[in-house]
Amino acid sequence: MQNENKIETSCGLDCPDACGIVVEDNSIKADPNHPTSTGSLCSLVNKYLPDEPRITSPKVNGKEVTLAEALEATKEALDTPRKLLWRGSGNFGVMQEISNLLFDKIDGTTTKGTLCDGSGDAGILEGRGVNRILPIEQIKKAEVVVVWGKNITITSAHLMPHLKDKKIIVIDPVKTAIAKKADIYLQIAPRSDFFVAIMLSRFALMGNFEDKEYIEEHASEYEDFYDFTQEFRIRPILDYINTDLQEMGSILEMIDGKKTVFLVGNGVQKYSIGHLTLQAIDSLAVMLGKMGKEGCGVGFLGNSKLGFNNPFEIKGKKVQKANANFGDFDSVLIQGGNPVASMPNSSRVIEELQKTKTIIYFGLYENETSAMANIIIPAKNFFEKEDVRLSYAHHSISPMRKIQECDYGISEYDFTNILLQKLDFEPLKEEQYYLDFWFNQCTKVDRYYRSPAYQEIPYQEGFGEESDEEFIFPDEFGDDFIKTKQFTRARRKSKKEVIISDYWLITPKANKALNTQFKRDNQVAVHPSLGFEDEERVKVYSKWGEHYFFVKNSEALRKDSVLITANTIGVNFLTPNIISDEGDSACYQEVKVKVEKIDA
Repeated sequence: MQNENKIETSCGLDCPDACGIVVEDNSIKADPNHPTSTGSLCSLVNKYLPDEPRITSPKVNGKEVTLAEALEATKEALDTPRKLLWRGSGNFGVMQEISNLLFDKIDGTTTKGTLCDGSGDAGILEGRGVNRILPIEQIKKAEVVVVWGKNITITSAHLMPHLKDKKIIVIDPVKTAIAKKADIYLQIAPRSDFFVAIMLSRFALMGNFEDKEYIEEHASEYEDFYDFTQEFRIRPILDYINTDLQEMGSILEMIDGKKTVFLVGNGVQKYSIGHLTLQAIDSLAVMLGKMGKEGCGVGFLGNSKLGFNNPFEIKGKKVQKANANFGDFDSVLIQGGNPVASMPNSSRVIEELQKTKTIIYFGLYENETSAMANIIIPAKNFFEKEDVRLSYAHHSISPMRKIQECDYGISEYDFTNILLQKLDFEPLKEEQYYLDFWFNQCTKVDRYYRSPAYQEIPYQEGFGEESDEEFIFPDEFGDDFIKTKQFTRARRKSKKEVIISDYWLITPKANKALNTQFKRDNQVAVHPSLGFEDEERVKVYSKWGEHYFFVKNSEALRKDSVLITANTIGVNFLTPNIISDEGDSACYQEVKVKVEKIDA
């Protein structure tokens, strides 16, 4: 870096922490005054420095061209009746969405839904009416923290100091690092989180753990909810969950009378019924009076744009992000994403993209998708442009300031503005107008801003948009997937024994990667009792596809599960391109896989 002045900016990586950064004396440091940075930054931030391999040359049909030539080719490709914008998910910065304005003008198609948290968000909306972020201040004030399907040391590392000296309960199929330190660890069966919440709610009412005063005021239909919980038979459900009455009672006793927060991860809702899981967890918190009070609440991925007027929100034609049929379009603009690797059912994605006449890739790094592109346009990273950083885990709104120049990439603003004019539309307003549009809706707090949706204690006055409504409990449960819940195992003897089994597939975040960026793995983790050797090459397959991986044995796993991190090359050849029942979300873990030894 050449800039020796002190510059205060923010991390743009797709992470809930959204840390503050200070650039001074040619070094990048954490902002000690930021609410989440806590004096340190993760190692991934340095991957955005100039020495990281980047796409530096625009290309058209494999030939290096000037940026102007690549943009002209893009203009010609978009001058067609059927064009789609597919953008990577995540709150990297609000200016990413400015390309919506281009597709609005050219009558293009954009996407709806998510690859991430849409199912859980839908369940929260069903119960609470609005998805408010749980402030970090309330996590700090908690006495008990229930970590539910969330590997905090990887996905929210900056929360760890706030968990010190608190009682910790972990509910997770995988014995994570935080689970090893927990006061109570419940190693549940995959896809059983809904049942855990339902049973805990039922036992809370049976054991008089409920907060009668709170639920009578804010959730008066609790008796009907109790009737609903009684539809589930206790003994078979506890056996399926992999727990017992004593363990469930211990959890309720630890929470009873204590300020408690539930920190819930994406893993609990990567299923078709994910919305019901979040609504059930919320229901448990409400029953226990752990919502709307100091030191209490449920923290999932909040709505970062809640309370804002979004200048980039458009209507128009939309298709599902998780299973878009790229072959229905003449031209597809892929911005800041890698759908070949990150969308479910990679075989189908590749087949669909091969039907597309022109693929335009606008991004930072070479990947599986850029390798298929006809037009490649290098983007600027978050150190090379101005932006506004929101977060789905706290209410601080941070400026993202340019700290270095980039002579080969282009920002989303410039990309959109140039193409609008090439296609004979009015240019955008000045870039600062759009940046100020967001900041002007916030409250200034020191050098940061605060979201207009901020509430010190969310849901203290009630639920819904106006905070005067009651919480809505789930009242029905349908599950077409239930027939696949039986664990099966088959063996075939030969000179080299072949073992084929059905296992739940678990796909968490990786430690040294972000989505499909940075260090990517090629491993499948299994329980040692399954009979595989470390580094043994195996075929893993489902009805959707297959791929080869190397075995890593881990005592942290259950015997009925295998774990392949979401960044692993080939993992999404195994996953289904189905959409959640609610929330328009991908269902990466709605699948069982087989693992097969490979004969020499």
